[in-house]
Amino acid sequence: MQEKKEHISTNRFPLLLVGIIAATLIFVGMVIHFFPSPDAAPSYSAKNIPISDTIDWIKPDLQKLTNSEADNQIRYGHDLVANTAQYLGPQGSVRHISNGMNCQNCHLDAGTKYLGNNYAAVASTYPKFRERSGTMESIYKRVNDCFQRSLNGIAIDTNSAEMQAIKAYILWLGKDIAKGKKIKGVGIADLPYLPRSADTINGRSIYEQKCQSCHMANGEGIRNPATHGHQYPPLWGEHSYNIGAGLYRVSRLAGYVKYNMPLGTTYDNPQLSDEQAWDVAAYINSRLRPSMNLSKDWPKLNGKPADHPFGPYADSFSVAEHKFGPFGPIAA
Repeated sequence: MQEKKEHISTNRFPLLLVGIIAATLIFVGMVIHFFPSPDAAPSYSAKNIPISDTIDWIKPDLQKLTNSEADNQIRYGHDLVANTAQYLGPQGSVRHISNGMNCQNCHLDAGTKYLGNNYAAVASTYPKFRERSGTMESIYKRVNDCFQRSLNGIAIDTNSAEMQAIKAYILWLGKDIAKGKKIKGVGIADLPYLPRSADTINGRSIYEQKCQSCHMANGEGIRNPATHGHQYPPLWGEHSYNIGAGLYRVSRLAGYVKYNMPLGTTYDNPQLSDEQAWDVAAYINSRLRPSMNLSKDWPKLNGKPADHPFGPYADSFSVAEHKFGPFGPIAA
């Protein structure tokens, strides 16, 4: 009887050992899941950027600039961005090369507002390759794109005092951002695609309720005679951005509107839903505006974004679908 009892205990020992090991592995797995090690793979944001690689950006203080030549150039660059029309508009004091809008009409607070199309990342990312031109682009190219498209004007001489001042200002804004670092709140928000086309009829209703009091019924905005610019910029018509501007893509305008419009909106306090932002953006971009020769844009068709409103395309979706959506099937 004693020998049989010992035989049973010996057979059960391996099973008991396996059970202990299994329980230990399960427990260790739970610990790793809830308390990941510092070397574990980082979590990802909506843009698929590792959260651990994103940093806050604190804009430099203009008030701390000195009266040195370099700092005065930065200060002039800020003034050119904030009051472009005063210097370079139809009645500008330096040249007459743009439509009367200011750079900060699209790059809010002179390019410093959170998700207001800010300049924070320009210094750390340029020169860079851009699909639209199919080339490596410098800051000069980027600035002149804005003058030719958003300001419906002509390019600035890269050696001019004005271009050098704008570049100095942009570099100063991003001086503390290292190459390769991702910045929170940079540029324009990417809104989730709607499961339908953006609705211009609904967009018009939203415009009349939320936008018309500043930008007027015909989209002409309100002028500011003192600066030869606008207190509220034109959103369509002959004095607005042309069809080559980035904001003429509905996704870009929708993301811009969502966290910046109407007046008083911030990232923490939006006044429009995503759907309203898409629809009002579609309405604004359905209105007439200046044209531009875009024949050299997007040399690789498969590099065009889903909402680029002009063909030819590398897919079989229509121009209307590329302009107003639904964009999900195109992107997929």
